[in-house]
Amino acid sequence: MTSTLGPPPPYYENRGFQPEPPYAARPAAGAHPYPQLFPTNPPSVPSYVPRVATHQSTRPAAPPPRRTCAASLRKTIIIILSILIVICCAIAAFFIWYFVENNCLSSLIECGSSGVCMPPSQWCDGVSDCPNGEDETRCVRLFGPNFILQVYSPVSKSWYPVCQDDWNDDYGKIACKDMGYSVDTYFYSRGVPDVSFKSYMKLNTSAGNIDLYKKLYSSGSCASGSVVSLRCIECGLASKSASIMNRIVGGSGAVLGQWPWQVSLHVQGTHVCGGSIITPHWLVTAAHCVEGRLSDPHSWRVYAGILNQDEMLFRSGYKVQLIISHPDYDTDSKDNDVALMKLETPLSFTENVRPVCLPNPGMMFQPNQQCWISGWGAEYQGGKTSNNLNYVAVPLIERSRCNAVYIYNGMILPTMICAGDLAGGIDSCQGDSGGPLVTHHHSVWWLVGDTSWGTGCATPNKPGVYGNMTVFTDWIYKNMQANR
Repeated sequence: MTSTLGPPPPYYENRGFQPEPPYAARPAAGAHPYPQLFPTNPPSVPSYVPRVATHQSTRPAAPPPRRTCAASLRKTIIIILSILIVICCAIAAFFIWYFVENNCLSSLIECGSSGVCMPPSQWCDGVSDCPNGEDETRCVRLFGPNFILQVYSPVSKSWYPVCQDDWNDDYGKIACKDMGYSVDTYFYSRGVPDVSFKSYMKLNTSAGNIDLYKKLYSSGSCASGSVVSLRCIECGLASKSASIMNRIVGGSGAVLGQWPWQVSLHVQGTHVCGGSIITPHWLVTAAHCVEGRLSDPHSWRVYAGILNQDEMLFRSGYKVQLIISHPDYDTDSKDNDVALMKLETPLSFTENVRPVCLPNPGMMFQPNQQCWISGWGAEYQGGKTSNNLNYVAVPLIERSRCNAVYIYNGMILPTMICAGDLAGGIDSCQGDSGGPLVTHHHSVWWLVGDTSWGTGCATPNKPGVYGNMTVFTDWIYKNMQANR
């Protein structure tokens, strides 16, 4: 976290600044992240020097042997066959790559990691067609800031809210489990008055003891006039949120409970990146934090509810069981720069350790909306990571403006979001990567993004760039559900 202006260095990656990093610095093209920690020399390019004959024999060259027609024909056939074999191999390699990379054709949906593909019409139709029933467990979502429960209808290929009539917590727990949450974190299910919807999904209570989605049917009315608001986990609460508004200028030291979802991610006893708690088992961070050798979950330790890095030296931290990087992450452009970490043992939630809320579909964060970033990043470009957790307020910047020629010149993709002051002076820096960009809305804190990249630290017209979490929520829920 920085509040100091400095000369604009090359693109940076918000990875932890380390005097002896456990990974090798790697150059990147396009959206180059923070400056490389160690200089790299480009390999020398060998020059081609043609050979010139310095001596010519006076002996006449022997005439070439005569070739028979059969020999010439045989050679031609061999050449043609060789070319055909090479072409066939190339085509086969392409199709192998295509089906490995794309798994399913565009008109199909993959059943988890089994490789089986199903048409959309067979999803959420009450019949399990996938090997592990995945087609019947990705049928729910929470919509908007009120956490409205919606169920997918394969008939109309649309999402509909669930009517509160006859709904109870038992059904709510089933829906939360199908989104990847543990029943242990279940918060509440209640009715929210809403008459703006034209169609609903209603419970058929006389259907007997069958699957939840087989009980639901489409209806144009809802007697209670309320739809289900479902909270699968109590998220987005900060015990020290009341004092936030008085401490937002230029970067400040955090207090315990102010950013309870913030974690420090260590490799070999050194802070490398930040992350955000979303459930007792799951954290969100940046994909560029876990590239290469750092993709090994056993390399990492996670520290939560601690403000100072010095204190972490005396704690054992949490072990990481699984790391999942976004499959479409691009190391050059930083497209889809998001990753999940699953802990071996769950976090114990306290006033100082709590999850942040993932943004729901239907939520749009507006330009100039006030957000906050936090982390142990360097306080100036090229500096060491901070011992104390710092935070600063940064407004969101409209993508079209951030893509202006004099700012990022078209490098900001839909999976990214800009935040900061175009005058400079406040920004994230090395070591803040993967950490949270949050905003306060409808009385809860939402994870707007994860710290990704930028040019310099606090440089004018070079704001911080963050992973756009609204794009990633479906991917997050899918992986939580598949790796429970």
